[in-house]
Amino acid sequence: MRAVVSRVTEASVTVDGEVVGALSRPGLLVLLGVSDDDDETDVATMVRKISDLRILREERSAAEVGAPVLVVSQFTLMGSTAKGRRPSWSRAARGEVAEPVVDAVVHGLRERGLEVATGVFGAMMQVHSVNDGPFTLLVETPGSG
Repeated sequence: MRAVVSRVTEASVTVDGEVVGALSRPGLLVLLGVSDDDDETDVATMVRKISDLRILREERSAAEVGAPVLVVSQFTLMGSTAKGRRPSWSRAARGEVAEPVVDAVVHGLRERGLEVATGVFGAMMQVHSVNDGPFTLLVETPGSG
């Protein structure tokens, strides 16, 4: 599993001209890619990393300050550009496998008390964000590379 985690002052996701998810105040935008072999351990690791990484102002975590999180599924994060000019998607989980994993990450974040907004799985989405810093990290679980 891979996530691009950005500290943002604002973020939203739009589908067909309608905002379907947005942050109510500064927090984290998480673009989340699921690989074909991710399991419950990867979900738990990703939930812990997203909620506990001390990447907000004054080295605080989302869990510490109750910062909201916007999670957007993005299978292209699992793409490989190692060969040729066309990315390979062979490591990306199929939709029917990936969607429950993304849902589990969202559920895990909510269980930790975080306010979580989401995009729409599998939809063509427009993501708007204002990066704070800028501050962006690539977070990976074991075996994602």
